[in-house]
Amino acid sequence: MSCLSEPQRMASYIFYCVSVLASFRGTVQHGLPLEIGDTVQLLEKCEVLFILSTQGIFPCSYIHLKNAHIKNKGQFETVIPTEDSVITEMTSTLRDWGAMWKRLYVKNDGDLFHRLWHVMNEILDLRRQVLVGHLTNDRMKDVKQHITARLDWGNEQLSLDLVPRREFSMVDPDEVSVTELFKLMEHRHRKKETPVPASTHHLFVHVKSLMSTNLGEELEVFFHIYDGKENRPLSERFFVRLNKNGVPKSPEKTERQCTLFVDLGSSDLRKDIYIVVHIMRIGRMGAGEKKNLCSIPYRRPFGCAVVSIADLLTADSKDDHLLKVYACTTESEWYQIHENIIRKVNSRYNLSGSNTGLAVSLQLLHGDIEQLRREYMVLFTRGVSITKKLGFSDIIMPGEMRNDLYMTLEKGEFEKGGKSVARNVEITVYVLDIEGQVMKNYVAAGSGEPGGDVYHSFVLYHNNSPRWAEQIKLPIPVDMFRGSHVRFEFRHCSTKDKGEKKLFGYSFVHLMQEDGRTLPDGTHELIIHKCEDNANLQDSSCYLKLPFSKANLPGNNQAVKGTKESFWITSFLCSTKLTQNGDMLDLLKWRAHPERINDSLLKLKEIDGSEIVKFLQDTLDTLFGILDESSQRYGLKVFDCLVHIINLLQDSKFQHFKPVMDTYIESHFAGALSYRDLIKVLKWYVDRIIDAEHQDHIQQVLKATEYIFKYIIQSRRLFALATGGQSEEEFRCCIHELFMSIRFFLSQENKITSPVTQTQAVFLRTFPAVYGELLKIFTVREVAGFVRETLGSLPATAHAECPLEAVKLHCIAKTVESQLYTNTESRCILLPVVLRLLQAHMQEQRDLVMCARILTSMLSLVRKYDSPVVSEEVALIVDSLLVVLMRTILEITNRPQPVGTNMRLQFQDITGEFVACLLALLRQMSDKHYQQLLQAFTSKDDLRDFLLQIFTVFRILIRPEMFPKDWTVMRLVTNNVIITTVLYLSDALRKNFLNEKFDYKVWDSYFYLSVIFINQPCLQLESFSPSKRKRVLEKYGDMRVMMGCEIFSMWQNLGEHKLNFIPAMIGPFLEVTLVPQPDLRNVMIPIFHDMMDWEQRRSGNFKQVEAKLIDKLDSLMSEGKGDETYRELFNSILLKKIERETWRESGISLIATVTRLMERLLDYRDCVKLGEVDGKKIGCTVSLLNFYKTELNKEEMYIRYIHKLYELHLKAQNYTEASYTLLLYDELLEWSERPLREFLNYPMQSEWQRKEYLHLTIVQNFDRGKCWENGIILCRELADQYESYYDYRNLSKMRMLEASLYDKIMDQQRLEPEFFRVGFYGKKFPFFLRNKEFVCRGHDYERLEAFQQRMLNEFPHAIAMQHVNQPDQTIYQAEAQYLQIYAVSPIPESQDVLQRDRVPDNIKSFYKVNHIWRFRYDRPFHKGTKDKENEFKSLWVERTTLTLVQSLPGISRWFEVEKRELVEVSPLENAIEVIENKNLQLRTLIAQCQSRQMQNINPLTMCLNGVIDAAVNGGLARYQEAFFVKDYVVNHPEDGEKIGRLRELMFEQAHILEYGLAVHEKFVPQDMRPLHKKLVDQFHVMKSSLGIQEFPAYVRASPVHFTNGSPRSSCRNSVPNIISPDGARVVARRSPLTYPAVNRYSSSSLSSQASNEVSNITGQSESSDEVFNMQPSPSTSSLSSNHSASPNVTSSAPSSARGSPQLQDKHKHSRENSCLSSRERPVSAIYPNPLDPAQVNTHKQINRQMIDACLSICLYTNIVRPTFSSWSLDSVKEVNNTQFSDTVGKLLCPPVPPSSLPPFTPSPTECQSAGLVSNSPVLSGSYSSGISSMSRCSVSEASGTEATTGDPPAHQGPTMPNSVSSGSDELIRRENKTPPPYSVYERSNPRRPVPLPHSLSIPPSVDPPALPPKPRQQRTSSMKLDPASDPRRADGVPQVPRPRPLPRKVSQL
Repeated sequence: MSCLSEPQRMASYIFYCVSVLASFRGTVQHGLPLEIGDTVQLLEKCEVLFILSTQGIFPCSYIHLKNAHIKNKGQFETVIPTEDSVITEMTSTLRDWGAMWKRLYVKNDGDLFHRLWHVMNEILDLRRQVLVGHLTNDRMKDVKQHITARLDWGNEQLSLDLVPRREFSMVDPDEVSVTELFKLMEHRHRKKETPVPASTHHLFVHVKSLMSTNLGEELEVFFHIYDGKENRPLSERFFVRLNKNGVPKSPEKTERQCTLFVDLGSSDLRKDIYIVVHIMRIGRMGAGEKKNLCSIPYRRPFGCAVVSIADLLTADSKDDHLLKVYACTTESEWYQIHENIIRKVNSRYNLSGSNTGLAVSLQLLHGDIEQLRREYMVLFTRGVSITKKLGFSDIIMPGEMRNDLYMTLEKGEFEKGGKSVARNVEITVYVLDIEGQVMKNYVAAGSGEPGGDVYHSFVLYHNNSPRWAEQIKLPIPVDMFRGSHVRFEFRHCSTKDKGEKKLFGYSFVHLMQEDGRTLPDGTHELIIHKCEDNANLQDSSCYLKLPFSKANLPGNNQAVKGTKESFWITSFLCSTKLTQNGDMLDLLKWRAHPERINDSLLKLKEIDGSEIVKFLQDTLDTLFGILDESSQRYGLKVFDCLVHIINLLQDSKFQHFKPVMDTYIESHFAGALSYRDLIKVLKWYVDRIIDAEHQDHIQQVLKATEYIFKYIIQSRRLFALATGGQSEEEFRCCIHELFMSIRFFLSQENKITSPVTQTQAVFLRTFPAVYGELLKIFTVREVAGFVRETLGSLPATAHAECPLEAVKLHCIAKTVESQLYTNTESRCILLPVVLRLLQAHMQEQRDLVMCARILTSMLSLVRKYDSPVVSEEVALIVDSLLVVLMRTILEITNRPQPVGTNMRLQFQDITGEFVACLLALLRQMSDKHYQQLLQAFTSKDDLRDFLLQIFTVFRILIRPEMFPKDWTVMRLVTNNVIITTVLYLSDALRKNFLNEKFDYKVWDSYFYLSVIFINQPCLQLESFSPSKRKRVLEKYGDMRVMMGCEIFSMWQNLGEHKLNFIPAMIGPFLEVTLVPQPDLRNVMIPIFHDMMDWEQRRSGNFKQVEAKLIDKLDSLMSEGKGDETYRELFNSILLKKIERETWRESGISLIATVTRLMERLLDYRDCVKLGEVDGKKIGCTVSLLNFYKTELNKEEMYIRYIHKLYELHLKAQNYTEASYTLLLYDELLEWSERPLREFLNYPMQSEWQRKEYLHLTIVQNFDRGKCWENGIILCRELADQYESYYDYRNLSKMRMLEASLYDKIMDQQRLEPEFFRVGFYGKKFPFFLRNKEFVCRGHDYERLEAFQQRMLNEFPHAIAMQHVNQPDQTIYQAEAQYLQIYAVSPIPESQDVLQRDRVPDNIKSFYKVNHIWRFRYDRPFHKGTKDKENEFKSLWVERTTLTLVQSLPGISRWFEVEKRELVEVSPLENAIEVIENKNLQLRTLIAQCQSRQMQNINPLTMCLNGVIDAAVNGGLARYQEAFFVKDYVVNHPEDGEKIGRLRELMFEQAHILEYGLAVHEKFVPQDMRPLHKKLVDQFHVMKSSLGIQEFPAYVRASPVHFTNGSPRSSCRNSVPNIISPDGARVVARRSPLTYPAVNRYSSSSLSSQASNEVSNITGQSESSDEVFNMQPSPSTSSLSSNHSASPNVTSSAPSSARGSPQLQDKHKHSRENSCLSSRERPVSAIYPNPLDPAQVNTHKQINRQMIDACLSICLYTNIVRPTFSSWSLDSVKEVNNTQFSDTVGKLLCPPVPPSSLPPFTPSPTECQSAGLVSNSPVLSGSYSSGISSMSRCSVSEASGTEATTGDPPAHQGPTMPNSVSSGSDELIRRENKTPPPYSVYERSNPRRPVPLPHSLSIPPSVDPPALPPKPRQQRTSSMKLDPASDPRRADGVPQVPRPRPLPRKVSQL
């Protein structure tokens, strides 16, 4: 294998690159993977493989060789293929589009996706054509233009950058000046945004068909455009033939049914321009005649249609129109039917038929005809006729050939000719040549149909005065015009059988007169010559000698003049070669009539311009011929005529004839001696300017100066060529004298309104056009001298408002743009003059648009050459204009932007142009120029002002609005210039403004500029596509890093002056470090260490640095800046920097705080990016809010995030959480009149008003969240405030609102939510969740399965853990996400409310699931050997209690677990709890049944059935076998009391069952009597199995008729508490019974059968593990939803899943309704109908008892005197009163009812719920839901108690409710726990005033007004008891500990 030699390798290295044709995987050794389209530089070639240096090898068959050249050789070299730049652009653009095109598909943007797909295919096809290279130059140009247009369209649609191009090729910004680049960008931008309106328009017409019911004859349709204002046609006619079916006769010939009305001017597009359609039928004379009457067809009127052209102005596409066709009422009115339709003279026309309409397609097209041919190529290829305008278009193009004569047959007057009726006259038209022969094909009815030999007019029936108004076209060639004439033959058309056409006369007219003039335009009255024989017309010479027009008859021919018969025509000639003007012919034939020369020259100015331009060359030859022969006599007149013709070409209509005159001067002009006369006359006029009174003619002469000099110079060149250069000196002297005269008149100072001033302005406008002509004879320096002296002669001082000033500037602009200025030699001469005038205008801010234009042109010529001349020019411009240019930019950008659109565009244009000029100038400056510039400042103040000014200008240039958003190329150039300039100026800053000369303002401006420079969006390369990023890096590098290094360098030079920028620059520098550029971050982050160090030196700490960092981090990161990499980098760099600092510890603390804040801010930002509100987003906001409150104490940020969290809750419809959230802000405010400033969405208002608004908003949200109890507290507080201000109106409203909330508590349904424990494990979770566990409050109706799915949706990458055990460290440290979810049960805190008998379940249900701190989860397990016969012996329970950091509900739906405690419950204790729960459930159902709260008895039936059936079948017997046997008693002597307690509960259950059966018998329906009998029988079996013959005394009383509503209250004191702490193995420090065994019947973990629960309890199951299937969470899997009982369990209870064999169908509905939980069934399912009379009476009795009790208590003693605001949710505390404990019990002050009432002893028939009703499966578990309902609840929880670890206190009486904990450890625990700051508890505690953040408050301007006197004693905001009346102090009983007051400030929370 041979390789190339070193020279060959270098050659390949330089000239070759390869393009990959197919993808190569590179799987071989050293293989280089390649993708299709990649470009690879080739270093070495072997036989089979190409070797790419150390990169790798690849097969040569996979690549294609391409020539290339290398740019920037070296480390950053770029290999550029030497191919067409359009091909290169197409390739790169299509690659970028390809990736974006796929994203469009993903975004479902189908429209753009498909359009882009078609454009990409089109570009690929065009690319192939270009690559083949077989196109002609013109075709290649068209293809490239099409390609670039498509590329620009795609870039615009995809919001890509605008590409500057010149002749289809991309422009390299480095190869052109900045001003030129700006022009290219602006040109393309304007072309894209504001297309130039077209001045020429065309109307496309396509005739489709005529729809009518009475057709049957062929039709002729004529279209023309009609001017309704002037009542004349504007165009010739378009003619279409239709067959008998109403469709075109020649459908294959599209040009015969389509036409283009061309050359319509903008003035023709108005409302009174119409498209008029005349329709003729070809057939019989009368439309209803029989066919056999006449066989000769006639042209007869059929109908007319009219449509306004204004209707088409809004339609850009083809629109089909159905034109209504009208017919004449009277046929004689046909000639003006269209006018009647336009004027709506309805009496003269009517619809030709109800179904008659002409279907046509009409479309307006814009642009010149050539443009249309390109854009609508198919239209012209297919064929379309051109219908011309009558006359020339607005712009006459040279070379246009036209010779059309239009004749209109107007009317005729005929005699009857011996007829009794009028004639039917038809005109036949012939065109005959000079020999009398009929000219073929020169008579046309209109475009669309070819011309014919003859034309027949239509026939009007019986009309001797017909009016036709019918236009025909005679396109006769010019050479055939002379001698030709038109003959009109008149015939009578008979309607008889023969139908013959009888000739009766003729007329004729000559087309050209004998002198060469054509027939004049206008109306001609022709003579009708009698003739009845066609043979008499065969020889035209016989009648041509006769007179043809009555106007031309001699006076003696009165006989002919007096005849009545006449025929009128109107002629109009549109010709570019023939003329009707005799004066023009006289001038052109001046040699034939020399005596007429003077008159002809004078009349030339009166000839129409179109006639002059027709014969422009002939006219000029005539003038110069006269001048050569008679210069002395006619020189002045010829000069004036020449001036007239030159100025005529200035008219826009004839401006296109200027090239014709230029061509004449260059090629046809032959006046070699004319220059002398022209100079002489011109100087004569100039010398007369000052003295002339009338300047008009002189101004006309000066306007023609350009072409006069062209003639002078060309004449002199011809003379020199002919004579060998003779008289050269004479010519130069004449020119110098002429310019002396010009300078003299220019130097005159005159008044502003002086005519001479206006003449000076006229000359200055035309003077720059002379430079190019002078250069043809004079040298560049000579011409530059002429110009300099001429412009220098202008008056130096002129008024600003003088119009001459603007003209002078315009002249300068033309001079700079001229060919003369492009020459370096002449530029050196002209530049000082130009700069002087330009500087004067810019300093005075006058004519800035023109100044920008001049400056742009000047700087476009200055290139990066090293020549001394260019350097000197740049130095001159910098010295003169740099400072004034910057000042101008500042002035323009600080002006208010104009209102008008045009002015605004102009304003933006000049700003951009001046900016481009400044950039161009700075880019041309070298080191030498900067040195000269800085040395030119004589004082430090001047240099300081300059630096401040240029830094300010640079900041303006960086603004996003400076350039359009797609001008990235221009922005990059701007930034490159800025950073280059800043590098130069930073040295000046260091040298002149440091140390003792330090200037803070300059340095601050420098740093501020640097920061915003780095943060520009256009420099954030990470947001660019890979190809774009690569291009930018190759050309400019990363300018952010360069500027960052400069910032660091300048910062290091500051020394002790750094303190001036601390903390001001912390925020800006932090923003810089957040830019995702690693090098920039490494450079800038150490500056913070420097700041900390200097701040430590100054203050001894760096609190300012910390505060500023924290404040800015929040705002910057919320904008999307920063990432995890930055957090790690920030932490690592600064920790490394401070390792050796003395303040290392405090520095580490600061860095840790900032890092933790970044963690939370990043998490928050990531969550906010999500579209929907989810728990993660809310949790993240809560985490950040708490961080600002607890760790940073940033109160304002804390309040901001309160409102962000509030908005999130509202969006998620978490109204309760939203209320708690807003309450945080409410608690920071006081009821004071302190004024608060505007903040967030709050207006400026007093603190009282804001707090009132917050209260109302919170109450509203509590109402929406059905948390009415909390709303009541706020209502009371507001009512108190209203009352104190005597605002009784609002007080009344508030009381009514409070009452409505009470009503809602009692009347509306509330669902009890489920609670779920969620563990987030693994490093992939956000910081605020990582390796933490939370308890979440579920949504309404949300069960475990739904919650699990929701969490997995929120964390789609998470893995669900299938067990409930605590994870190990491998899970904690895993790079993944693990979710552990199971349900937990709440442990209520409000025990006093729950234990009260007569509190309705509606109220109790609130306290069961609100203000919950603790939650419980039980897991059963076997300890020791498992007894297969009786598993209850070894069945233990592992009870986990979770304590939260805050109570639920709160500001979030989930809170973190603060403490986790684990205890083990022994089998005996477990049995006690199960039976206690079942007893409570039975007691509750019995009470409800007695009080008729249940609409049916099914729940009680099923519960009784379940318990009795299970007991009979061995349930309780299993307990006896397990715990009552001798072996257990001997082995467990410590459980003696507990065994007694179990036996006691079993007896109690039997008694309750007996009582329940009695109640059941009373209410059981007849059809369920057999079931009841079965239950009674089984109950007796159960009693006998238990050995019960008679109940003990302590259970003989009614189980539902006790003092405290509990059948156990009397036995609790007589039987000691047998459950001791020794009975349970303590895992945690707490006693197992310190936490009540709470068991709610959660529907997420309940089975479908209540009887299953009982069977589990009583041991009917094969496995005792199934006893614990009632757990709120699954015992085996956290994600399992199967909690039903074992299949071995049998039940006699009815099941809706299996049907109810014991209930009839009519009871199924009532049964199922009763089975609904309190969260699911309506209130009426629990409580009786309030309208029931029995219930009304019952309630009346109860109310009377309550009122009597209240009165007795109040009269006896003043135990508690509640204050106005004492009712809060946590103010319900126990008040022990030993004097009344026996009779009253515990006195409570709950929020509802609002007065303290003792419990009442209900009767057996009036008893309400005695405990936690929700603990009953009947109330909280759905029997038809198919969910396990086996759940346990301890008696202590059921009654709202917490069991204690010892004997009851001695002071507790027998009637003391055992729901109250007598131990002190629980009270102490609650005392030590800080009350939740996010609750409404302790709202009435006294609080000191809280100062709000500075941003929220404003100092009061006046003292607040004094409060009015209160209507009663001032109420405190807290419940304060009088010491004298406080029973807890009066009797010496220790005061119950109370929670500490809620802090008022965030810092105290």
